[in-house]
Amino acid sequence: MNTFNIEKLLRSNIRDLEPYSSARDDFEGTAQIFLDANENSFGSATEENFNRYPDPKQKELKNAVAQIKGILPEQIFFGNGSDEPIDLLFRAFCQPQKDRALIFPPTYGMYKVQANINDTPVDEMPLNEDFSLPIEKINQVINPQIKLMFICSPNNPTGNLIDKSAIISILNFFKGIVIVDEAYIDFSPEGSMVKEIENYPNLVVLQTFSKAWGLAGLRLGMAFAQKSIIDVLNKIKYPYNINQLTQQQVLQALNKTAKMQAMVAEILIQRSWLENELVQIKGIEKIYPSDANFLLVQVFDAPFLYKKLKEAGIVVRNRSSVILCQNCLRITVGTKTENQQLVKQLAYISQTLNVKSI
Repeated sequence: MNTFNIEKLLRSNIRDLEPYSSARDDFEGTAQIFLDANENSFGSATEENFNRYPDPKQKELKNAVAQIKGILPEQIFFGNGSDEPIDLLFRAFCQPQKDRALIFPPTYGMYKVQANINDTPVDEMPLNEDFSLPIEKINQVINPQIKLMFICSPNNPTGNLIDKSAIISILNFFKGIVIVDEAYIDFSPEGSMVKEIENYPNLVVLQTFSKAWGLAGLRLGMAFAQKSIIDVLNKIKYPYNINQLTQQQVLQALNKTAKMQAMVAEILIQRSWLENELVQIKGIEKIYPSDANFLLVQVFDAPFLYKKLKEAGIVVRNRSSVILCQNCLRITVGTKTENQQLVKQLAYISQTLNVKSI
């Protein structure tokens, strides 16, 4: 059995920290007149009033999400995108220049950026050639200095789901915190690991409203974990980290799950169509299986194709510089019209150059 001890993992200054208490933290209940937070009581310089501070605990939103996810509100943390809980995990558990994090490239680049910001060394263990976890090697490199392990599933930029049994085995032997980033989980036929937080006190699951829900502009990320970890994140977050407009708009979106599901269904249809069309184009060498809303596509010359597509007004992501992704473009699944234009342009480019498939 894993002897996970959050008190031993926490930085001492965070463990002893007296958190800031805002006016809205101090007050519980209802009132008609608020003269406690030095707000502008006369309203806002907009048509809609935002003169009051937002709920720092996001209680209404957490209750709504808890019902959808089948967990408790106290097992939810909301951040400014998923980047905020990633940053806070480093702040809480990694002593600068001493503790370490483990990542599995190719993967989401923000893990390493946040580690660098927080002066935390990063150990990198590349995924296998098929983009699976090198599970047999992980136990060999684990040491007490590694406090955080980041696993992106479905992975970005490769698009594949990481085997759940492999993650479970890590949770059982790793005494640090395993962060499973599920930003793209809504596009996968496999279920989320959110329910596993009941079984594993060292598990943090990240999700977002940016992808399937189509709310990237609102910047709302979610972290799910047992209360002991969520309490730490709440202790060190900024008091009003989620603005009122975001809370209102996401609450409205949660009442329209059918629309979200319809968008996901259409994206999956378009993903399949796009894959079938791309494989017929000369110069497209490989299309990797995807459980996300994008395809990783290996081509004959990624920098050249990226440049040509950009000249035609189509922007994709060149991932050639990333390990195991030589000459790969990451292509987001667009609308039917956008996908058709992409395929048409790629076909035109390949015909013009008389590229032969390898």
